[in-house]
Amino acid sequence: MDAGDVLRNSLLWMADSSTVRATIEKAPVSRSVVKRFVAGDAIDDAVSVTAELRQTNRMVTIDYLGEDTLDLALAERTRDTYLRLLAALSDRGLTEGGTAEVSVKLSAVGQSLPGDGERVALDNARAICEAARDAGTTVTLDMEDHTTTDSTLSVLAELRKDFPSTGAVLQAYLHRTEGDCRDLAYEGSRVRLCKGAYKEPESVAYQAKEDVDKSYVRCLKVLLAGAGYPMVASHDPRLLEIARALAAHNGRSHDSMEYQMLLGIRPGEQRRIADRGDTMRVYIPFGDEWYGYLMRRMAEKPANTMFFLRGLATKG
Repeated sequence: MDAGDVLRNSLLWMADSSTVRATIEKAPVSRSVVKRFVAGDAIDDAVSVTAELRQTNRMVTIDYLGEDTLDLALAERTRDTYLRLLAALSDRGLTEGGTAEVSVKLSAVGQSLPGDGERVALDNARAICEAARDAGTTVTLDMEDHTTTDSTLSVLAELRKDFPSTGAVLQAYLHRTEGDCRDLAYEGSRVRLCKGAYKEPESVAYQAKEDVDKSYVRCLKVLLAGAGYPMVASHDPRLLEIARALAAHNGRSHDSMEYQMLLGIRPGEQRRIADRGDTMRVYIPFGDEWYGYLMRRMAEKPANTMFFLRGLATKG
C-alpha cells in the first residue's frame, strides 16, 4: 500500500469518526473553506450557485446533503426539500432540458429504515421524480456503500418504468461494476461512472489506486461503446483524455455523453470542457451535513486534500 492509499484510508476513517468531525466542524476556518465546495445551507444558496454556473454554459446536478436516515420524519423532510428545490429551480427557468437536475441518496429518503425502508425510499424517490418531470428535468440516484448497491439498482429499475431518464451511478472500485455497466449500457440509460468514495473491504473492492483506475477504464470502454448515455465523473486529466479518445473512437457526438466534476474542483477545466462544446455538469452539494461529503471527496483524490489544506492555511 503506497502513501496515497494510506492517506485515502485515513480520510475514510475520519469520515466516520464523530470525534474528528466535532473538532473540524468547530474549527473557525472550516466553514469559510467549505464554501468553495458546498453551495451553502439553504435552497436559495443552491439556486444562486446554479444560476452562476449556467452563465458559463455549465450544467448542474444538486445534492441535498445527508444520508443513513433512520427517522421517517427526517426522510420525508428530505423529500420535501427536494420538491421545494425543484420548484425554485423551475421558477428561475433553470431546469428546462435537464440543464439543472438533482442527485438523490436513497439512504437519505428512507432506504436505511428498518423493515420497509426500500419501499419508503422508492415512494419518496418517485415523488421527487414526478416533481422533476413536471419541472422538465431529471433525477440521478447516487450510489453509496456496497451493501446498498443491489437495493439501489432495484429501486432504479422500478423508477425507470415510469421515469426512464432516471440516472444511475456506478463505482469503478467495486469488482462487480464492469458487469453492471454491461447491464445498464442500453438505449436511453443515463449512467454516471465515478471511482467510489466509501471505505470498502478488499473482498468487494479494489484497494490500490492503480487497480481502481484500470477498472475505471474498462468500465469506460463498456459504456462508451454501448447505446446508453455515459456521464464521465472524474477530475483526473489522464482518465478524461482516455474518455475523450474512446468517445471519438466510438463516433460519439457531443450530446451523447457528458463530463461531470464537483463544485470547487478544477473550475478552469470545467469551463474549458464546456467551451469546446462538450456537456459539462457540476455536482453541487448543499445543506449543513457537509462533513462526511467533504472527507470522502478528499479521500477520492489526494489533490482534493491539498485544495482543502491550502484553504485552511490561507484562512488561518
